[in-house]
Amino acid sequence: MKKNTGIVIGIIFLLIFTSVTGFLGGFAGSFLFTNRVSTETLAEETQIKVVKEESAIISAVKKSTDSVVSVVISKDIPVFEELDFFDFWNYSPRKQIGTEEQEVGAGTGFVASEDGLIITNRHVVEDEDASYTVILNNGEKLEAKVLAKDTLLDIAFLKVDAEGLNPLPLGDSGSVQVGQTVIAIGNALGEFSNSVSTGVISGIGRSITATDSTGSNAELISNVFQTDASINHGNSGGPLLDLEGRVIGVNVAIAESAENIGFTIPIDDVKDLMSRLNADGSIDRPRLGVRITMIDSILQEENDLDVDYGALVIAGNAKQLAVLPGSPAQNAGIKEGDIILEIDGKRLDMENPLPNVIQSYKIGDTITLKVLRDGEELQLKATLDKF
Repeated sequence: MKKNTGIVIGIIFLLIFTSVTGFLGGFAGSFLFTNRVSTETLAEETQIKVVKEESAIISAVKKSTDSVVSVVISKDIPVFEELDFFDFWNYSPRKQIGTEEQEVGAGTGFVASEDGLIITNRHVVEDEDASYTVILNNGEKLEAKVLAKDTLLDIAFLKVDAEGLNPLPLGDSGSVQVGQTVIAIGNALGEFSNSVSTGVISGIGRSITATDSTGSNAELISNVFQTDASINHGNSGGPLLDLEGRVIGVNVAIAESAENIGFTIPIDDVKDLMSRLNADGSIDRPRLGVRITMIDSILQEENDLDVDYGALVIAGNAKQLAVLPGSPAQNAGIKEGDIILEIDGKRLDMENPLPNVIQSYKIGDTITLKVLRDGEELQLKATLDKF
């Protein structure tokens, strides 16, 4: 009886062991299967996302290329007579026999209206002695007139005699986010038109000091986007697009000492400028009427100033007065040597310079200035007039 009982107990134990092992094996198999499915699903979702982004980029580029133009700069260059062998050894001077128009540079622009308004950078069309030609994607060449050049933003408006052009849609730069995918299109190196590069928005609200190709002219440009989309020489004035093909910025500069660090003027600033543009090429901008330099810690130390921020009212040469006669600044009582610390409570510094703050107002607005004069703070009011 005891022996039979032992056999029965052994059989029961074996059945229990087999059931538990089967359950655990099934559970483990289910876990492994589920994990494999999750991994495969993630890979498929990633692939779908990449394909969708590539498709969006291709679509945006196709819609935009006919609206991106090359801006060619031409100038009359002196032509000299050829020297013969004897003239060369006698050091005879070469005589100028005339001039010949030659291409001396190129940039990029894009169509902003059906009737031929083109947006580009001011520094692309800065030379008053040069002529400018817009070349469309189909190779058609159009003589371009410089309609307006803005004194604050590095933006210029050109006009060509054409109808039925395809303007690029202007987006909303206020909704742009760091990490957002962007597309740059331009006339890279002045030779490769409609070159496309992609990247992301690397930073928002940057301030840069931009110089021209000679390094002799520099200007402070504030509130720009930073992007790692390649912006090469010749891309200046070209559009920065979102994945819908809308312009969110105008490419303006690159960091020479770095790789793939470019800067773009937000399109909202350009749209505001367009709203101020008149048919005769003038731009309605509010004016305070002072010549200033923004203060930083270096300028403070060099000039023994009381503060390391603000706008120092200072004259230039004999023709560059610190305070313009009859200007809102003079009427408000601002004097040379004053430091304007704030406008309506907004602190002025290198990230928030006075010219940019003034342009956020309208002609006729009255502003309150906090001014530092001989160690004493003053509150002055000025009513802005037309620039």
